Amino acid sequence: MVLYLLGVNVIVLLLLGGVTLLLNEMIRRRKTGQPLGAFLPLVGSSLPAVAAIPFSLPILFLTFLKIGAVLYGSGYVLLAFLHANFVSGFGWLTDKQLVDAIAIGQVTPGPVFTTATFIGYLMGGVPGALVATLGIFLPSFVFVAASSPFIPRLRNSPLAGKLLDGVNVASLGLMAGVTLQLAQAALIDPATIVIAIISAILLFRFRVNSTWLIAGGAIAGLASGLWR
Repeated sequence: MVLYLLGVNVIVLLLLGGVTLLLNEMIRRRKTGQPLGAFLPLVGSSLPAVAAIPFSLPILFLTFLKIGAVLYGSGYVLLAFLHANFVSGFGWLTDKQLVDAIAIGQVTPGPVFTTATFIGYLMGGVPGALVATLGIFLPSFVFVAASSPFIPRLRNSPLAGKLLDGVNVASLGLMAGVTLQLAQAALIDPATIVIAIISAILLFRFRVNSTWLIAGGAIAGLASGLWR
């Protein structure tokens, strides 16, 4: 989380998280005399960070294709990738626009990845929405078909399991980091702070379904705006 907030590339952080636990497991097994066993690493590559540049559909497609190819851990890790690329990298979105896109992704049916569709529409209209959706979902179909023969081997490899455990833990750090960044754009007055606190209490203490929390937050925000 700290390295993410300092601006380290999110893909690098995911790989470092996986490699850290992988090396730890290799050292442990070497000390105990256990064989290293079969191991098949799955890694992705990233494009270098780019300064603010004019919007274009090809770059939008390639960026979402890259995100779809390396995104791992949870759909919510997508938020870290979106912030790093479209807010900090290209300068195509503001924090406020990203928060709105996330909200749209939450209130519409389907996975969190539908946020990509809204972002594409926000930047390039219907063509942008189609390009963004194709880019982020295409790698999943390719990887499922390509990796199916190796799944049993990965499941049976303790080293591969440790690598994936490390990536999962790094994913949590990324989600925490981007949450702090987006909170600065979302918590803008006492009303929004109160809504956030009440939602957190209802979620963690009373296990209220997140769908009801989103609907309640929308109603409370609307009421707050009308009251003004």
